[in-house]
Formats: sequence, C-alpha cells, structure tokens
Amino acid sequence: MSDAYILGIETSCDETAAAVVRSGEQVVSNVVYSQIAAHQPYGGVVPEVASREHLRAIVPVVRKALADAGQMYQSLDAIAVTQGPGLAGALLVGISYAKALAFALDHPLIAVNHLEGHIHAVLLEERQKGNHHLQFPLLALVVSGGHTHLYLAEQHGTAEGGMRWSYRNIGQTRDDAAGEAFDKVAKLLALGYPGGPVIEKLSAHGNPAAVKFPPPQIKHPDRNENRGPGDGVRFDFSYSGIKTGVLRHVETHNMQGSIAARKGAIKAKESPTIADYVSLCDKPTLDLVASFQYAIVEDLVSKTLSAARAHNVAALFVTGGVAANQRLRNRFEESAAQEGVAVYFPSRALSTDNAAMIAAAAYPKFLVGDFAAMDFCAEAGLALK
Repeated sequence: MSDAYILGIETSCDETAAAVVRSGEQVVSNVVYSQIAAHQPYGGVVPEVASREHLRAIVPVVRKALADAGQMYQSLDAIAVTQGPGLAGALLVGISYAKALAFALDHPLIAVNHLEGHIHAVLLEERQKGNHHLQFPLLALVVSGGHTHLYLAEQHGTAEGGMRWSYRNIGQTRDDAAGEAFDKVAKLLALGYPGGPVIEKLSAHGNPAAVKFPPPQIKHPDRNENRGPGDGVRFDFSYSGIKTGVLRHVETHNMQGSIAARKGAIKAKESPTIADYVSLCDKPTLDLVASFQYAIVEDLVSKTLSAARAHNVAALFVTGGVAANQRLRNRFEESAAQEGVAVYFPSRALSTDNAAMIAAAAYPKFLVGDFAAMDFCAEAGLALK
C-alpha cells in the first residue's frame, strides 16, 4: 500500500494542535499552540477561555502543520480528530473544523480517543526507531493532568488485513488525576501554573523523606464495586488524600505567611524563572514539595507494576504529560528492570497533548476503513475500549 498522509487535530484541553503523520510511523509536521499564558492568572484551565483560544488558533495551526509538511489540503488521505475525552467546548472546536475540512475535501474522517492517542505516541516513536516487534499484551499507564488510567492493550489482525486495537481498563483514579494533584498543590503553595514542571525542578532542592505521606488506600470492596465477570482485581488510584495531606501540613506548620509572601513576590515578576521560585522557597517548602512528588511517583510505580505482575505483561508504556517527569521515568526504569518488564516512554515533546499521536492512532482505523459519520458528536467522558 502507498504511503498515507493523515492530518491530526487535537483540541481536547488547552493545546491547539495539528500534525501530519505518514503511515502511522513518521511525524512529518507537529505544531502545538499552548494556552498556558491564558490560563496562568487562574491557576488552572478555564473551559470557556480554552474554547475561545482554540477558535482563535485552529486555522493558523492547521495551515502551519500543512506548510511544515509540504502538503496541501487535497494531498491528504484522511482527517483525524479527537472525539473525547476532554472539555466539551474545546473538543467541539476541533471536531467542527475537522468535519468542515473532510466535507469540503471529500476526505475520510476518523474519530480518535484522546487516551488511545497517548498510547500510540509511544508506538509511533518506537516505529520510527525501527521497533516493530513489541510483545503483547502490553500494559499502558496514561497519566496526565486529566487522566490516570491503566489499560491492557491487545492488537488483533494482520499487517496485510489491517490491525485493530482493543483496550481493557483495569485501573483509574477515583478522584484527582496525578497531574491535577500536582497543579492543585502548586496553586496552594503559590508555585504557578502548570504545577508539574515547577514541582519537579524544586524537588531536586528538597528532602523527599522529610514529610511522610501514607500511601493512598482504597478499601477492597469499594475498589472492586464496579467489577464485572472476569474483570479481576482493579488497580485504582486516589490522590485527593495526598493533596489534603499537603494542606494539613501547611496549616499545622504555619506556612501560610511564607506562601502569601511568595505569591506577592511572584506576581511582581513578569516571567518568573525556576531560579526565582527556588530563591523564594524556604527549606520547609522545598522539603514538602519533594515529599509530595515522592509520594505520587511511588504510588504510580507500585500500583502499575503490581498490575503488570498480575497480568503477566512483557511490555509497559508510560505516557501522558506526567510521563515527562524525570523522577517518574527513573523509578519506572529501575523497578521495571527488576521485574524483567520492558518499559517505554514517549519523548517529552509527545508526552504532552499533541496531534501527531492522534494521526498515529488514526492510521490502523484508516487501513480497515473505520471512518466516522459526519453526525458524530464530542464525548467529554468517552471511554476507551
């Protein structure tokens, strides 16, 4: 089969992204317009602001992706777009634009699950390296600001007849996603937005053993209340307790004054750097941040590897925005090696939301003709199956 060029469009949250990927294994262009500056004053993503920013950026972002790829609208083979999960208004911007393009060009339209996109970000880069022989079943941890999910992934079919993917959810957060907990703790401590990168950098200056956070526990009957026949034990996560633990530590150690002073000092700086944050954090704050990161990372690693043992998987994918955290990568590499499990990460550029992963996930659907009808809708809570 000749090469297929797929335009991917991603607008599920606060990045407007477009990319062209060739045959699911070569990124020809990848453009991301970040809305961080628009959301920073609020300390988190504001859905209405996100939708407006997507409307502003979608046309120039797609045009740049095509120009960078040396492609024209007519030379594309298909249009792929994120259907969900995500913010409903944000998703609708990308879907509406993708539908208009597909209709005007008479091109196939492919609806992609955002979570599947994160999984295919890893596959995309492994194919670029020439690794076409991953062992199945594989376990994928998708961990980001909005998601903390564990999936068993299976591949069905043949290369000649087309490959189909299926996914079984065996664990997910019961409250806050891991990345959400990073952002909320950063907001509490006046460390800016997004919180993950700042906390990662500051943690290098603190003692991760200074504050003891008990590991999150979910009572067994509750953890398995939605279990179906043959589903087995679930490996769910919970991070609201650790987040509350940080709040209680702030209250019991009278840290409110230093937080208020830091907030005022940071507000006075136009573009604060990591060095600024380090200089404005006392040792108790640095120790608290390091201990918080340690607790989150250890829980993610221990639960994921417990699931890997229970399902006897040979390969592990760790993907999503939080997968860019170097502490998390190091701990997974160390622990997975001890278990004899191969672990794969996307590059940092493809860890956070992007459209290359959407185009890559669309390619198997393109091969088997799994196209979307023009009346499909955005699904903010779309499940991956």
